[in-house]
Amino acid sequence: QVQLVESGGGLVQAGGSLRLSCAASGSIFTINAMGWYRQAPGKQRELVARIISGGPTHYADSVKGRFTISRDNAKNTVYLQMSSLKPEDTAVYYCNSEVVVTSRATSNFWGQGTQVTVSS
Repeated sequence: QVQLVESGGGLVQAGGSLRLSCAASGSIFTINAMGWYRQAPGKQRELVARIISGGPTHYADSVKGRFTISRDNAKNTVYLQMSSLKPEDTAVYYCNSEVVVTSRATSNFWGQGTQVTVSS
């Protein structure tokens, strides 16, 4: 129904930067919000950053000042610019989107995840 395709993960040294992208496609009427979550081994999935349709953003305290979320509404794409990366940022990063589909129902969709590894 709706597919989220992530890209941009990889291996980076501490202090480095990465940019994640997530493109939504399928039976989309409109997108209410898009965001990024992450899950490290042995830990619960946690919200990293989220952006609402009108532009308001929310960040986890642990990434404030280092990560920036942005969105291209025309492309149904969300980005996460990650800077000053730390080893504790190592995790699988998942894209999430709250989508109003063409039937006008609202659902949450997840991407397949992309690995981010930060070496010390």
